[in-house]
Amino acid sequence: MTKLSPGAQFRELLKQPPLMIPGVFNALVAKLAQRIGFQAVYQSGAALSAQLAALPDVGLISMTEFAQQAKYLVQAVDVPVISDADTGFGEPLAVERCVEEYEAVGLAGLHLEDQQLPKRCGHLSGKSLVDIEQMTAKLSAAANARKDTDFVIIARTDARGVDGFDDALNRARAYVDAGADVIFPEALQTPQEFEQFSSEISVPLMANMTEFGKSPLLSAQELADLGFTAVLFPVSTLRVAMKGVEDFLSSLLQHGTQADSLGNMQTRAELYELLGYQDFDQRDQAYFGQPHKE
Repeated sequence: MTKLSPGAQFRELLKQPPLMIPGVFNALVAKLAQRIGFQAVYQSGAALSAQLAALPDVGLISMTEFAQQAKYLVQAVDVPVISDADTGFGEPLAVERCVEEYEAVGLAGLHLEDQQLPKRCGHLSGKSLVDIEQMTAKLSAAANARKDTDFVIIARTDARGVDGFDDALNRARAYVDAGADVIFPEALQTPQEFEQFSSEISVPLMANMTEFGKSPLLSAQELADLGFTAVLFPVSTLRVAMKGVEDFLSSLLQHGTQADSLGNMQTRAELYELLGYQDFDQRDQAYFGQPHKE
């Protein structure tokens, strides 16, 4: 039986809402998410900017960096991986190349947003939007550039926080007509807005449950009941990890030992098991015909 492409796998998952998609800020976290039971994972531009270069999410990470980091995620897991693609890294021709590169590294899909540069987190003020014609041109370019027609094109609109809910709906309709497979309305502000959006848009919808933002933190099932198919938790793992590291470093500086923190750590055995260390070690020894010593 022919294995489904990453995009086709993701499309099958969209048929079984609610699809919970955690952001994973490196390949090891991706492996852990799959181990725990998540069926898809997400590369967030905000998390990538922060963890890779300690930069804010304002469009400073290149398409090449996104694609390279995505390759590590794809190689680490068997579940579909989708990725942020910011504004497409340029005009429609740049979007074409972005789709080609993302598809080549094995991603299942990407999302494009309708902001102008410098872009901003969708839950911050100070954003400005490209006009609808520019965004639909990018979406058309994305749809035309994919080799696998199942590669998923997700259109994110930031219009709710700029020009209001009605503009977000109008843009969503235009983006569907331009070839978007999924619509991602950013920063909706009430359960009623989520419900109204789903009642007027026919394609699958993706919600962003980022913390400390403008949207209420609804559960995945609540969002499914409101008509949303998929739910992103884009930066949650990074925030939890950074808080844990901050607490540990403060304790280490104060006490001069990590002894009191061992209970909060993944053990050596647990890490090696997640990495598949024993399998690597056995293969290494087999090349020598017997266990070898340094």
